[in-house]
Amino acid sequence: MTKTPPSHDAGPIRMSLSSRFENIELAQHLCGKLLDGREVSEETKHWLLMALREALANAIKHGNRQDVSKRIHVEMDVVGGNLQISIRDEGEGFDPATVEDPLAPENRLKTSGRGIFYMKTFMDDVRFRRLEGGGMEIVLTKNLGSGKEKEGNRT
Repeated sequence: MTKTPPSHDAGPIRMSLSSRFENIELAQHLCGKLLDGREVSEETKHWLLMALREALANAIKHGNRQDVSKRIHVEMDVVGGNLQISIRDEGEGFDPATVEDPLAPENRLKTSGRGIFYMKTFMDDVRFRRLEGGGMEIVLTKNLGSGKEKEGNRT
């Protein structure tokens, strides 16, 4: 398959989405387009898009509590070889330190609570910031040139 040459002026991509789960695929598609033509393996691309999916799902479900009148603000760009994704919600915010460890024995059988863990596993840097006036911002960063594969222990 022939790779499309990267468009170094393709970004930033900015979107303001209603709090609907259906909008996650749109954001993933545009992020995929931003990565097209770059030296990113299909596996790495898959996990990057999975981290984006988790961050958006958390913003919709936990941040904006699925209130379609509230927006999710997304910005994506490749800067200096790093994919940077910023996601802001209009919810009440939370303290990331209070999120339970999904690997703790008492949490292993729970059907939720793994989103932040996945984001931290798949990305090189994950930062949270409570916004003035309410809401949270999460910034996901992945060095596209590091060759660092964080998809878990593979043998």
